Amino acid sequence: MRHIGLKLRMAFVGTILFAFYLAGAGFALLLFGTGAWPFVLVGTVLFAVFQYKVGKWLSLRSVGAEEMDEQQYSGIHKTVEDICFEMNMDKPKLMVADMGVPNAFATGRRGAGVVVVSRELIQLLDRDELEGVIAHELAHIDNRDVITMVLGQSIASIFGIAVQWAVMLSGDNDIADFVLGYIAGILTQMFVMLFVLAISRYREYVADSDAAQYIGSGEPLARALEKIQHGSQGRESRVGDDVSALCIFDSEGGLMKKILATHPPVEKRIEKLRSY
Repeated sequence: MRHIGLKLRMAFVGTILFAFYLAGAGFALLLFGTGAWPFVLVGTVLFAVFQYKVGKWLSLRSVGAEEMDEQQYSGIHKTVEDICFEMNMDKPKLMVADMGVPNAFATGRRGAGVVVVSRELIQLLDRDELEGVIAHELAHIDNRDVITMVLGQSIASIFGIAVQWAVMLSGDNDIADFVLGYIAGILTQMFVMLFVLAISRYREYVADSDAAQYIGSGEPLARALEKIQHGSQGRESRVGDDVSALCIFDSEGGLMKKILATHPPVEKRIEKLRSY
C-alpha cells in the first residue's frame, strides 16, 4: 500500500478527534440529561451536513467560479476524463475562476465533486504540469478529504460549544461566566483544530502521492508547485482563508501561520514528489 505511514498517522489523529467528539457529546448529555442523546446525535450530524453544504456553496461563490466550457477547455476535460477512468470515479463538475493567482481546488465528494481551476494557472503551466495539478485535486475527491476536513471542523466546533456551556452553567450565570465560557470555548476549539490541521497537512502528501501514481511520475506536479509558488509572488490573491485551505497551494507566512498551516512546506512536497 502506498503512503501507509501517512495513512496510519491520519488514522491516529482521527481517533483523537473522535475522542474529542465523544467528550463533547458527553458534556452535552451531562448538561441536558441522558435522555437527550437522540437530539445530541441528530444535532451533531445535521451541524456537520450544514457546514458541508454551505461551505461548498460559499467556496464556489467566493471566487466567482463559472462552468468550464467543454469546447474552449477540451484538453482539460479530456485529461479529467482519463484520470477519472483510472480512479474508477465519476467525472466531477469542472469550473474556472479568476483567483488573482495560479491555483486550483476541489470540493464535494465522489459523485458530487467540483474541481475549480484558475485562469492564471491554465496560462502558467505546461500540459503535463496541469495534468499533475488536476490529478492532485481529483485525488482529494477520491479520498473524501473534503468530508474528512468538514467532520474535523465540526468536531472542533461541537467540543468548543460544549466546553463553553459547561463553563457558563457551572457558575452563577452572570456576565463574567458568559465571558469566561466564551473564551474557554474559543481556546478549546483552537486546540482541537491543531489536530484537524495536522490531518490537512497529511492529506496533501497523500494527494501528491496519488497524483504521481496516476500520471506516472511526480516530476510534473513538482515543477507545477515550483511555478505556482513563484507565480504567486507579488500578486494579490482573491482567495479567502477558508477556500485557501482547499487549494493546492497556500502562501506561507510567519511562525503562527506555519503552526496553523493547512499545507506542508512546498519544498518538502517537491522533495517527496521527486522521490516517487
